[in-house]
Amino acid sequence: MTTVAGSGGAGAGAAGGAGGGPSGPWLVVGLGNPGPEYAGNRHNVGFLVTDLLAARIGGKFKTHKSRARVLEGRFGAPGSASSCRVVLAQPMSYMNLSGGPVTALRDFYKVPLERIVVVHDELDIGFGVLRLKQGGGDNGHNGLKSLTKSLGPGYFRVRFGVGRPPGRMPVADYVLKDFSAPERKELDYFTDRAADAVESLVLDGLERAQSTYNS
Repeated sequence: MTTVAGSGGAGAGAAGGAGGGPSGPWLVVGLGNPGPEYAGNRHNVGFLVTDLLAARIGGKFKTHKSRARVLEGRFGAPGSASSCRVVLAQPMSYMNLSGGPVTALRDFYKVPLERIVVVHDELDIGFGVLRLKQGGGDNGHNGLKSLTKSLGPGYFRVRFGVGRPPGRMPVADYVLKDFSAPERKELDYFTDRAADAVESLVLDGLERAQSTYNS
């Protein structure tokens, strides 16, 4: 899909459907933990997907006063009436404090809840499997728990499957480990697909994105 750097111009379409209305940007949040020691962890897949979206836009994240890294740009073909203004964000708090920076970004950019998309790891589906939805519980995910406490539950989720830990390995240890060698061979493909799913959700609406990417 085509993404374009730079901000300004008309905003994105209504939630659940594409369009170029005057309602302001979408906020796409990748969840993770800051710092190089966490970069390859399963828990940081939200950062991996938003890094890829930033590369597609052709811009660089900048530090924002909200305690997040942000990049403003657009999804969709340049000059197209259906292109959408977006703000990509990576909270620089730790995972369990994600709600504070995201709330600050929501207020700064005046983004309604139904234009917030969160990309995160999901234990209950297999590696690389995607599930897109709006609302729901946190399923024990500390990042979602913090976000829901701050925002309410009605934001969109792009859930990237990482599977369950083997044997009796504690969940916290599992998500804070890097992807396995076999997983890394396929990780680029699955993160690319997840980035496509984010763009489709914003541009085409939830139902169409689900029909294409929910596997």
